[in-house]
Amino acid sequence: MRISMKVLVVIDMQNDFLEGALCNEEGIKIIPKVVDKINQYIKNGDTVIATRDTHLDNYLETQEGKRLPVPHCIKDTEGWEINSLVSEALGNSLKFDKDGFGSLELATYLAEEYGEEKDLEIELIGVCTDICVISNAMLIKAALREARVVVDAACTAGVTIESHKNALNAMRGCQIDIIGE
Repeated sequence: MRISMKVLVVIDMQNDFLEGALCNEEGIKIIPKVVDKINQYIKNGDTVIATRDTHLDNYLETQEGKRLPVPHCIKDTEGWEINSLVSEALGNSLKFDKDGFGSLELATYLAEEYGEEKDLEIELIGVCTDICVISNAMLIKAALREARVVVDAACTAGVTIESHKNALNAMRGCQIDIIGE
């Protein structure tokens, strides 16, 4: 029997999204679950990858900055760093810095690394369900049509509880499996 390959993608578990500029109580609540999930994948010998929302000092001049005028995740600041508990669990896992909601670089990497793998499962966890998690899930699903893409609702948090649920429903409609509800 063939064992499926599993990849965990940890989205933007950074200080600014948890306790900083864009503080999110729901995001703070999922930290222990995210750490447990990372530890489980590493224990099983599976791949773990993380993303970091990454902006520069000119953030307020960007389209995103004009629509969300709250400087956050400015490269090399404390807010840009991954939460210390999550970072410790991640260890030397591969990290992708992304300057927007989704990472084309991540989706391309996964497609190049695993594109021929027929029994591939890619699970996403992290914040924000309704912005960065959904963006990356959709990019990954487009790049790897035959992979099972999964989002663990218990290990994700949106800007609001309502927007979190809306994002989960939207992903479900695009054949992304939602677990942990």
